[in-house]
Amino acid sequence: MKRDDRLFALMQRLKDGGIHTAEAMAQDLNVSIRTIYRDMERLAASGVPVEGARGTGYSARATVTLPPLNLTTQELEALHLGLAVVGQLGIEEMSHAAAALSRRIEDVLPEEPTAAPHRFGFATEMFAEAAHGFRFMPTVRSAIRARQKLRVNLDGDPKPLVLWPLHLDYWGRIWTCVAWDETAASFSEIRMDRINDLSPLPGLFVEEPGKGLADYRAQKQKGRPQNSRPLVTE
Repeated sequence: MKRDDRLFALMQRLKDGGIHTAEAMAQDLNVSIRTIYRDMERLAASGVPVEGARGTGYSARATVTLPPLNLTTQELEALHLGLAVVGQLGIEEMSHAAAALSRRIEDVLPEEPTAAPHRFGFATEMFAEAAHGFRFMPTVRSAIRARQKLRVNLDGDPKPLVLWPLHLDYWGRIWTCVAWDETAASFSEIRMDRINDLSPLPGLFVEEPGKGLADYRAQKQKGRPQNSRPLVTE
């Protein structure tokens, strides 16, 4: 398993809010305890809200915190331009989020125009490729609203999937699409950054017992494993 896939698997485990020991995680992922220690340090350094210490276990807070970063004037302008673009996408929840984030940034900016750029949270290099999946977000959101089936091609997987998209989720810098996978006849958590191509299918889906978002969440609460569709490695 590649490190990126292992970190994603660890984040999926930490999302439940419980305490997980390094020993148990190392055994499940077939790696050394020292590797888990290093992975926890990488996740924490990248802004994933990991809590805990060696010997006591690890958990994650519900909120996402980001490490501080100094911005130049040009970088700040690029950030505001990006928020402006998101605000014009026509996706209501993202437009509201962009406006709220813009206000929060304005609140922490220095009042003097000649002052040094203020330190506030923004992304680091960890999981930088997550932006790869952004181009598919409008299509997936539209399919969720319309109950439109999707044909999806993933990195390293030669066979396309037929999915019923149910929900988009964001945690630890990674966007995932929760879907009912017709191909595997099970729920799947599809990493958006692992999608090479997708296209809407003519058929719509009608939610069936055992295949809806509420059923998925019930399974998660019971601890039943989901298919996370990691990158296929050599």
